[in-house]
Amino acid sequence: MRESDHQAPTRPLGATGLHITPLTIGGAPLGSMPGNFGRDVSPETGIATALAALRGPVRALDTSAAYSAGESERRIGAAIRQAGGLPEGYVLSTKIARDLDSGTFDGAQARRSIKESLTRLGLDQVPLLYLHDPEKNDFDQIMEPGGPVDVLRDLRERGIARSIGVAGGELATIERYVRTGFFDVVLTHNRWTLVNRSAGPLIDLATSMGLGVVNAAVFGGGILAAGATASQRYAYREAPAELLQAIEEMEAACRDHQVPLAAAAIQFSTRDRRIASTIIGASRPERVEQAVGLASTAIPEALWADLDVITAQIDPATLPA
Repeated sequence: MRESDHQAPTRPLGATGLHITPLTIGGAPLGSMPGNFGRDVSPETGIATALAALRGPVRALDTSAAYSAGESERRIGAAIRQAGGLPEGYVLSTKIARDLDSGTFDGAQARRSIKESLTRLGLDQVPLLYLHDPEKNDFDQIMEPGGPVDVLRDLRERGIARSIGVAGGELATIERYVRTGFFDVVLTHNRWTLVNRSAGPLIDLATSMGLGVVNAAVFGGGILAAGATASQRYAYREAPAELLQAIEEMEAACRDHQVPLAAAAIQFSTRDRRIASTIIGASRPERVEQAVGLASTAIPEALWADLDVITAQIDPATLPA
């Protein structure tokens, strides 16, 4: 499929001026992260997957300096070269990250991180640059003068990043960053899914402040795509029995309505107009087209009602905060 043949519609990404497709292809799996995703991905397959993302109807691709120690960015960079450059209007996002060996995340590390990312990607600038997993370091340190947030703001001022965002999991900490007013976009993961609705207040806050909202890991690491028989892990940790039971009930409800569980997991996010784009990880080229198909599968309203009843019975204590 050529990108000019079937371009998906786009949505505004908050007040950034960027327009993004409802789906974004997630670049973590294509860099090969078997500890998180359960499989190795060869360089050839990873590059082919990135190339499929660049040439397909989805017009956004997300990665990070932290994914497979930069290998995801390296493979995406190779695909960009094969594609003849980043397509016009394409929303490529990456993330500055702490030093993976020492855990250090200061201003100097932030500058090293973006410099190395741009080298791997073969680019001079990126449309969207995130602060990655800041909850793993001290808030005051990240916010100090000359620290990572100041670096991000400077990169935006100089046009190296058109827009900046904060991406992380732990909701209370990410909310602190959103409330600074310094960011254009917030990315939340594993916390706005069929079984976990805890990011709702954060999404409301970000929307009220004019931030773009990006939602990731709607499969919870895979279980909401493959089902509880194939996986017993949610958000990269062992899922408690109560959560597995709820997912099995969701699978049954989807079967009753002849809808793939994965389609419901994706569309739970894409049907939410507060969310500009939903990130779907891909480790093989065909996964890109499959994600598009799942996102367009017809789903009856009755199924959403059935799934809401199941979710209401889940104890929030069994889910990541």
